[in-house]
Amino acid sequence: MFDRLPEYPWELLTPYKQKASAHAGGLVDLSVGSPVDPTPSVIQDALIAGSNSPGYPSTGGSPEFKNAVVEWFARRRGVEGIKPEQVMPSIGSKELISWLPLMLGLGPGDVVVQPEAAYTAYAVGAALCGAEIVSENDPAKWPTNAKLIWINSPGNPDGRVLSVEQMKAAVDRARELGALLASDECYAELGWDEWADQTIPSALDPRVCGNSPAGVLVLYSLSKQSNLAGYRAAFAVGEASLVKQLVNIRMHAGLNTPGPVQKVMAVALGDYEHVAIERELYRERREVLLGALRAYGFELSESKAGLYLWATLGEDCWQTVARMAELGILVGPGEFYGAKNSNYVRFALTATDERIAEAARRLIG
Repeated sequence: MFDRLPEYPWELLTPYKQKASAHAGGLVDLSVGSPVDPTPSVIQDALIAGSNSPGYPSTGGSPEFKNAVVEWFARRRGVEGIKPEQVMPSIGSKELISWLPLMLGLGPGDVVVQPEAAYTAYAVGAALCGAEIVSENDPAKWPTNAKLIWINSPGNPDGRVLSVEQMKAAVDRARELGALLASDECYAELGWDEWADQTIPSALDPRVCGNSPAGVLVLYSLSKQSNLAGYRAAFAVGEASLVKQLVNIRMHAGLNTPGPVQKVMAVALGDYEHVAIERELYRERREVLLGALRAYGFELSESKAGLYLWATLGEDCWQTVARMAELGILVGPGEFYGAKNSNYVRFALTATDERIAEAARRLIG
């Protein structure tokens, strides 16, 4: 019963991490997307203010938290008209992603669709309930027995941003199949290049889903925009009847987001200043690393948003991982993100300015 999932993929990086750690200048770990900058003081203060929380928290979310999400969607995502009953908190986004197929009642014979370059938790969710996972970007090729379809924009690992037209095609096809369209949008505040000054589209945008959120669920996390990975602060928004059913299941299972974390999310969503500061840090780090990768000979693909650079030397990803380890740099192999990505590696921007600069120095030589 314990063989549904393989060994956690990052364990395979252990020998490469050991090699990279032996470098005279120390390890530069760009393999994971875990924030390293301090949690903003406005958020720490909110946690302290909400720390007196003796009772059980609301599984469906406090009114303060729900209203903050509604207002944030209108202000930052360009989506008006969301109702509080369409909102629920989650214990980080990975928890909900991994358990969503099981909560939906999926099992053997059902299909979960994910992008061709996909965050690993989508396949985990399918495996936990015994469903089949299919990697396909083209909605026209999604199988007729698909019950859950994941889209991810901006994408992890590739930083791919879907246009309004592409998102609409995904929603329309999912509705045609009678499948739930789940849109993972946790990097939406981190657009670069042509997306630096544009609002990255949401699956709940009326131009995408029409005047109804039917069959749509959007997931969002504050881990990236607010350095809250340690708080497990995330939420989902979508069709009210679906959210009600998910809240009911979560109540039975005791999956409650702590009250102080809900308080923190309400404050964080109402304060864009700290997001803008963190965004600028990532922009500067991206410029430094991007130039160095190109100087080394890497070809970049997509990477228009988010916290990663998706790059290739035109060779097997493990060969590139070994090559980078020789420089004391640890990166993520593309193989982790789907069979079609075996020539790519992922560089994370979640390292200090000093470590990013050191990686760039080694790459440029």
